[in-house]
Amino acid sequence: MSEAQNAAPQAPITIKKYANRRLYNTATSSYVTLDHLAQMVKDGADFVVYDAKTGDDITRSVLTQIIVEEEGKGGQNLLPISFLRQIIGFYGDSLGGLVPRYLEYSMSSFSRNETQMRTYMQNALDGLFPFNPFEEMGKQNMAFFESAMKMFSPFYPHGADGAVRPGDPQTEPRLEDLQAKINVLQRQIEDISKKK
Repeated sequence: MSEAQNAAPQAPITIKKYANRRLYNTATSSYVTLDHLAQMVKDGADFVVYDAKTGDDITRSVLTQIIVEEEGKGGQNLLPISFLRQIIGFYGDSLGGLVPRYLEYSMSSFSRNETQMRTYMQNALDGLFPFNPFEEMGKQNMAFFESAMKMFSPFYPHGADGAVRPGDPQTEPRLEDLQAKINVLQRQIEDISKKK
Protein backbone atom coordinates (compact mmCIF):
# COMPACT_ATOMS: atom_id res chain seq x y z
CA MET A 1 0.00 0.00 0.00
CA SER A 2 1.18 3.48 -0.78
CA GLU A 3 1.45 6.25 1.78
CA ALA A 4 -1.57 7.98 0.22
CA GLN A 5 -3.67 4.86 0.80
CA ASN A 6 -2.46 4.53 4.40
CA ALA A 7 -3.16 8.18 5.18
CA ALA A 8 -6.37 8.99 6.99
CA PRO A 9 -8.91 11.00 5.05
CA GLN A 10 -8.41 14.73 5.41
CA ALA A 11 -10.82 16.77 7.46
CA PRO A 12 -13.07 19.05 5.42
CA ILE A 13 -11.89 22.60 4.83
CA THR A 14 -13.63 25.10 7.09
CA ILE A 15 -15.31 28.06 5.44
CA LYS A 16 -16.73 30.82 7.64
CA LYS A 17 -19.56 33.06 6.49
CA TYR A 18 -19.65 36.50 8.05
CA ALA A 19 -22.56 38.90 8.51
CA ASN A 20 -21.42 40.93 5.51
CA ARG A 21 -22.03 37.73 3.46
CA ARG A 22 -18.31 37.27 2.85
CA LEU A 23 -16.92 33.74 2.88
CA TYR A 24 -13.53 33.08 4.46
CA ASN A 25 -11.47 29.97 3.67
CA THR A 26 -9.54 29.12 6.85
CA ALA A 27 -7.20 26.75 4.96
CA THR A 28 -5.91 29.46 2.62
CA SER A 29 -6.58 32.42 4.95
CA SER A 30 -8.39 34.23 2.16
CA TYR A 31 -11.85 35.38 1.23
CA VAL A 32 -13.61 33.32 -1.42
CA THR A 33 -16.74 33.61 -3.54
CA LEU A 34 -19.50 31.15 -4.36
CA ASP A 35 -17.71 30.58 -7.69
CA HIS A 36 -14.61 29.49 -5.76
CA LEU A 37 -16.69 27.08 -3.70
CA ALA A 38 -18.35 25.72 -6.86
CA GLN A 39 -14.88 25.04 -8.29
CA MET A 40 -13.83 23.34 -5.06
CA VAL A 41 -16.83 21.00 -5.41
CA LYS A 42 -15.89 20.24 -9.02
CA ASP A 43 -12.31 19.57 -7.91
CA GLY A 44 -13.54 17.12 -5.26
CA ALA A 45 -12.50 19.26 -2.28
CA ASP A 46 -14.61 18.69 0.82
CA PHE A 47 -15.61 21.72 2.86
CA VAL A 48 -18.03 22.73 5.59
CA VAL A 49 -19.49 26.22 5.90
CA TYR A 50 -20.18 27.68 9.34
CA ASP A 51 -21.93 30.88 10.30
CA ALA A 52 -19.09 32.89 11.88
CA LYS A 53 -21.36 34.42 14.54
CA THR A 54 -23.50 31.45 15.64
CA GLY A 55 -21.25 28.55 14.66
CA ASP A 56 -24.19 26.85 12.89
CA ASP A 57 -23.41 24.52 10.00
CA ILE A 58 -24.88 26.27 6.94
CA THR A 59 -23.26 24.09 4.27
CA ARG A 60 -26.59 22.94 2.83
CA SER A 61 -27.90 26.48 2.31
CA VAL A 62 -24.62 27.64 0.74
CA LEU A 63 -24.56 24.66 -1.66
CA THR A 64 -28.19 25.39 -2.54
CA GLN A 65 -27.24 29.03 -3.19
CA ILE A 66 -24.48 27.82 -5.55
CA ILE A 67 -27.04 25.73 -7.46
CA VAL A 68 -29.42 28.69 -7.72
CA GLU A 69 -26.62 30.89 -9.11
CA GLU A 70 -25.50 28.20 -11.58
CA GLU A 71 -29.08 27.74 -12.79
CA GLY A 72 -29.43 31.52 -13.14
CA LYS A 73 -26.37 31.90 -15.37
CA GLY A 74 -28.45 30.73 -18.32
CA GLY A 75 -25.86 28.49 -19.90
CA GLN A 76 -26.85 25.08 -18.69
CA ASN A 77 -29.95 24.32 -16.66
CA LEU A 78 -29.73 20.90 -15.00
CA LEU A 79 -32.95 20.99 -12.99
CA PRO A 80 -36.14 20.66 -15.06
CA ILE A 81 -39.11 22.70 -13.85
CA SER A 82 -41.24 19.58 -13.37
CA PHE A 83 -38.52 18.09 -11.15
CA LEU A 84 -38.33 21.27 -9.05
CA ARG A 85 -42.11 21.22 -8.62
CA GLN A 86 -42.03 17.59 -7.54
CA ILE A 87 -39.29 18.31 -4.99
CA ILE A 88 -41.25 21.26 -3.58
CA GLY A 89 -44.32 19.02 -3.36
CA PHE A 90 -42.48 16.63 -1.05
CA TYR A 91 -41.58 19.26 1.57
CA GLY A 92 -43.66 18.62 4.68
CA ASP A 93 -44.99 15.38 3.20
CA SER A 94 -44.78 12.06 5.04
CA LEU A 95 -42.77 10.68 2.12
CA GLY A 96 -40.29 13.55 2.19
CA GLY A 97 -37.91 11.53 4.34
CA LEU A 98 -37.39 9.01 1.52
CA VAL A 99 -36.51 11.60 -1.11
CA PRO A 100 -32.96 12.51 0.06
CA ARG A 101 -31.87 8.87 0.23
CA TYR A 102 -33.43 8.14 -3.16
CA LEU A 103 -31.83 11.17 -4.83
CA GLU A 104 -28.43 10.41 -3.31
CA TYR A 105 -28.59 6.82 -4.60
CA SER A 106 -29.74 8.00 -8.05
CA MET A 107 -26.97 10.57 -8.37
CA SER A 108 -24.33 8.05 -7.23
CA SER A 109 -25.46 5.68 -9.96
CA PHE A 110 -25.47 8.46 -12.55
CA SER A 111 -22.00 9.56 -11.43
CA ARG A 112 -20.61 6.04 -11.88
CA ASN A 113 -21.95 5.94 -15.44
CA GLU A 114 -20.66 9.44 -16.13
CA THR A 115 -17.16 8.36 -15.08
CA GLN A 116 -17.33 5.36 -17.43
CA MET A 117 -18.47 7.58 -20.30
CA ARG A 118 -15.50 9.90 -19.75
CA THR A 119 -13.16 6.90 -19.64
CA TYR A 120 -14.48 5.59 -22.98
CA MET A 121 -13.95 9.00 -24.55
CA GLN A 122 -10.40 9.32 -23.20
CA ASN A 123 -9.40 5.80 -24.31
CA ALA A 124 -10.61 6.21 -27.91
CA LEU A 125 -7.74 5.31 -30.23
CA ASP A 126 -7.03 6.39 -33.83
CA GLY A 127 -10.41 8.05 -34.26
CA LEU A 128 -12.27 4.88 -33.29
CA PHE A 129 -14.84 6.03 -30.82
CA PRO A 130 -16.80 3.36 -28.91
CA PHE A 131 -20.25 4.76 -29.68
CA ASN A 132 -22.09 1.62 -28.64
CA PRO A 133 -21.04 1.57 -24.94
CA PHE A 134 -21.44 5.36 -24.73
CA GLU A 135 -24.86 5.25 -26.36
CA GLU A 136 -25.96 2.30 -24.20
CA MET A 137 -25.03 4.09 -20.96
CA GLY A 138 -26.83 7.21 -22.15
CA LYS A 139 -29.96 5.16 -22.82
CA GLN A 140 -29.70 3.49 -19.40
CA ASN A 141 -29.34 6.85 -17.66
CA MET A 142 -32.33 8.27 -19.52
CA ALA A 143 -34.43 5.19 -18.77
CA PHE A 144 -33.43 5.36 -15.13
CA PHE A 145 -34.42 9.01 -14.71
CA GLU A 146 -37.64 8.59 -16.70
CA SER A 147 -38.49 5.67 -14.44
CA ALA A 148 -37.69 7.79 -11.39
CA MET A 149 -39.97 10.59 -12.54
CA LYS A 150 -42.78 8.16 -13.39
CA MET A 151 -42.46 6.63 -9.95
CA PHE A 152 -43.38 9.93 -8.30
CA SER A 153 -45.93 11.19 -10.82
CA PRO A 154 -48.75 8.73 -9.97
CA PHE A 155 -48.76 10.13 -6.47
CA TYR A 156 -48.74 13.79 -7.47
CA PRO A 157 -50.58 14.39 -10.73
CA HIS A 158 -50.02 17.66 -12.53
CA GLY A 159 -52.70 19.94 -13.86
CA ALA A 160 -52.56 21.70 -17.22
CA ASP A 161 -50.46 24.43 -15.59
CA GLY A 162 -47.95 21.83 -14.33
CA ALA A 163 -48.80 22.49 -10.69
CA VAL A 164 -48.63 19.61 -8.26
CA ARG A 165 -52.03 18.71 -6.81
CA PRO A 166 -51.49 16.60 -3.66
CA GLY A 167 -54.34 15.63 -1.36
CA ASP A 168 -56.66 13.95 -3.88
CA PRO A 169 -57.91 10.82 -2.06
CA GLN A 170 -57.50 8.75 -5.23
CA THR A 171 -53.83 9.72 -5.57
CA GLU A 172 -52.75 10.16 -1.95
CA PRO A 173 -49.44 8.26 -1.69
CA ARG A 174 -49.00 5.18 0.37
CA LEU A 175 -45.59 4.72 1.93
CA GLU A 176 -45.55 1.00 1.20
CA ASP A 177 -46.19 1.56 -2.52
CA LEU A 178 -43.38 4.08 -2.81
CA GLN A 179 -40.95 1.89 -0.84
CA ALA A 180 -41.77 -1.07 -3.10
CA LYS A 181 -41.11 1.03 -6.21
CA ILE A 182 -37.82 2.31 -4.76
CA ASN A 183 -36.75 -1.28 -4.05
CA VAL A 184 -37.57 -2.32 -7.64
CA LEU A 185 -35.63 0.66 -8.99
CA GLN A 186 -32.63 -0.13 -6.80
CA ARG A 187 -32.60 -3.74 -8.05
CA GLN A 188 -32.69 -2.47 -11.64
CA ILE A 189 -29.73 -0.17 -10.96
CA GLU A 190 -27.78 -3.02 -9.36
CA ASP A 191 -28.53 -5.28 -12.35
CA ILE A 192 -27.30 -2.58 -14.75
CA SER A 193 -24.13 -2.10 -12.68
CA LYS A 194 -23.41 -5.85 -12.63
CA LYS A 195 -23.64 -6.03 -16.43
CA LYS A 196 -20.76 -3.59 -16.76
